[in-house]
Amino acid sequence: MIAATGPRIVIRSREDFMVGVARAIAGALIFSLPMIMTMEMWQLGFVMDPLRLGLLLLVVVPALVGLSRYGGFRSTVCLRDDIADALVGVAVAFVTALSILWVFGQLTGEMSTREMVGKVALQMVPGSIGALLAQNQLGGGKGKEKRRKSNPSYWGELFLMGVGAVFLSLNIAPTEEVELIAYSMSPFQQVILIVASLILMHAFVYLVEFQGSHSRKPEETFWGVFLRFTVAGYAVVLMVSLFLLWVFARTDENGLQIILIMAVVLSFPGAIGAAVARLAL
Repeated sequence: MIAATGPRIVIRSREDFMVGVARAIAGALIFSLPMIMTMEMWQLGFVMDPLRLGLLLLVVVPALVGLSRYGGFRSTVCLRDDIADALVGVAVAFVTALSILWVFGQLTGEMSTREMVGKVALQMVPGSIGALLAQNQLGGGKGKEKRRKSNPSYWGELFLMGVGAVFLSLNIAPTEEVELIAYSMSPFQQVILIVASLILMHAFVYLVEFQGSHSRKPEETFWGVFLRFTVAGYAVVLMVSLFLLWVFARTDENGLQIILIMAVVLSFPGAIGAAVARLAL
């Protein structure tokens, strides 16, 4: 019976993996289309500093490994499986971006290698995150239930908030509107935006009873949870915003004060993305 049980488990795992890959293709397509069909993102892939683009990709890969622990293609038991799933997510995102950009006529033989690589590489970031998230967002009930049993630790929660912030802020960070809004806001409006971001982060997860919302444990106080998760999570979102602004060269020609205000502006969608990540994963 033991021998019969083993192969069934292997076959089931292989089937789960193939279904997961198919969902990953759908996830990469859904999550990356808004950026793939944006002209500014095509240009950025060509003009942005290759070093910063490479660093962005280097940061994304370990983030995908961590994301695989909570929302990959299948239930993994070791780091090797998470690395394998992350690399599959990158490969799926690469093929998806390459195919769609070529169909749209945005990859031609007249382009330089750098331009084509830059265009595809930039689109791989949201596509690979979408590929990993597809299991939780598009997966069936059984697989989804299995995933939710692997509750993240405190640091895992902060990590998921960071990934959520990256995902929702990525296509906003390169835009000029972030800088324009930063220059237009008064100090009072900046404080209001920070408070609103914190309130939304907390309300989405604890107060408005979305699916996947969290509840305070009996021994926990409101302010304890607010400081440990919401305020700490917002600090993570701020750091993510600063990193993305630097990657897309939005910090190069501005002073420290306006850079911090731009980070606050970008953290508004980032805070919502962080809260949604805690709900979805």
